[in-house]
Amino acid sequence: MTLLSRISGLLRDVVFANLLGDRLAADVFFVAFRIPNFFRRITAEGAFSAAFVPVFTDFRQHRGADDINRFLELMIGRFGFILLLTCLAGVLLTPWIVQGLAWGFTQEPDKFDLTVRTARLTFPYLFFISLVAMSAAMLNTCGRFAAPAATPVLLNVCLIFAALTLTPLFSEAPIALGIGVLLAGVVQLAFQFPFLRKEGLSIRPRMRAVESDATAVTGVVQVFKLMIPAVFGASVSQLNVLINTLLASFMVTGSVSWLYYSDRLFEFPVGVFGIALGTVILPDLSKKYSEGSHDDFSRTLDWGMRWVFLICVPATVALAVLAVPLIATIFFHGDFTANGVYMSAQSLTAYSIGLLPIVMVKVLVPGFFARKNTRTPVKIGVVAVAVNIVMCLVLFYPLQHTGLALATSLAAMVNAGLLYSSLRRDGVLQTGAGWFTLLGKIVLASLFMGTVLWWGGGEAGHWLAQSIPYRVIKIAGLVVVGIVVYFLVLYLLGLRVKSFWLQRGVE
Repeated sequence: MTLLSRISGLLRDVVFANLLGDRLAADVFFVAFRIPNFFRRITAEGAFSAAFVPVFTDFRQHRGADDINRFLELMIGRFGFILLLTCLAGVLLTPWIVQGLAWGFTQEPDKFDLTVRTARLTFPYLFFISLVAMSAAMLNTCGRFAAPAATPVLLNVCLIFAALTLTPLFSEAPIALGIGVLLAGVVQLAFQFPFLRKEGLSIRPRMRAVESDATAVTGVVQVFKLMIPAVFGASVSQLNVLINTLLASFMVTGSVSWLYYSDRLFEFPVGVFGIALGTVILPDLSKKYSEGSHDDFSRTLDWGMRWVFLICVPATVALAVLAVPLIATIFFHGDFTANGVYMSAQSLTAYSIGLLPIVMVKVLVPGFFARKNTRTPVKIGVVAVAVNIVMCLVLFYPLQHTGLALATSLAAMVNAGLLYSSLRRDGVLQTGAGWFTLLGKIVLASLFMGTVLWWGGGEAGHWLAQSIPYRVIKIAGLVVVGIVVYFLVLYLLGLRVKSFWLQRGVE
């Protein structure tokens, strides 16, 4: 379902590239849409899920249905009230938020004004998508992953609908797309309700507690206590996004868009594999830790790390080698320029270096959250952000937008390395046998695959000169060939992927 979501996201971005290109309107909308997503990752997916899932898991393991639903009702009511106040404040403070996120836009008053008006439409999306994230956490803890993973498809459908039907009605395309974002929030939240009811989970919000709610109140308080360091940690990690956007706003028009389009391609494997794996692992680790199964806890983390290397090493090579072909095939039409292809390909190559560590972070962080340890990832995140800031300032002048992407990758390496070291030091992660052999086979197969893709890809200019159908057929063929070559070489080297499904590592 995550794969379906990412494919629909790519279709959405194809429509954006055709409609907005890499010009002013694209920069405006991408900044305006980044604002609610910036806060969402702090309040919902980042902090709330990390604090909520372990506590909800304890309730499901040790409490009855009445206590569970009382806890959920109070949690929804109080969290929803905080979100409502946050959205009201955000709409009022939008000019200052835009100025802080994209200060460079103030040099062009019309661009700044359009961004503010668009952001006022997109900011309330935070309320709906944060409650969607809570619903997803509830369903994931119950072992239901398909519906939450499919929900982002509705966002993409709504934005495609807005792009194709609403933009002709408005003189300014970002305004029409902002309305589409708001509509998507309502649709996504409504989509969750039937699945929550099917699990017998109450979705009736309550603010006030009664005498029988003592256990529920304790759970709610525990969630908010765990959220405090997690909010700080998520805020720190999102500073990377803020800094990149802020610096890009001072660069030539198109820089924000080039980073956006390359990031969207980079996020495809991160979302399909990294987020999906992290989503599945957190409830499983929380359950194992609650049961005291520490050996199984360690084996699950080790299993997740093996999958990261198996998938992300070849994906890194493929993104770097096929950067121009991918960007040209997906985005080069309509208002998207040839210069935009080359600029986006440069930042995609820089982002690809950070693919493995970024996905590794999504596997390792649940190893802390499942133990209700939200402080250590925060401390490590502070170090990673400091590295990102320094590298951004060092690299953005000589490498422009590509330097910002490279700084993100370098910071991710530091983050993943420190998380791994901390889990090892705490004794909760013991790597199994066969790691060096596994890495050798993966690297060899990836290099062989990369050589085949480089030979088959041809010159960059060749892709720009060809028709869209030709590009689509050729890139699809290269992807299939790359996958076949990679796994065939692994098979010849004696690696059986079946062992990964069984969580037994390498046989």
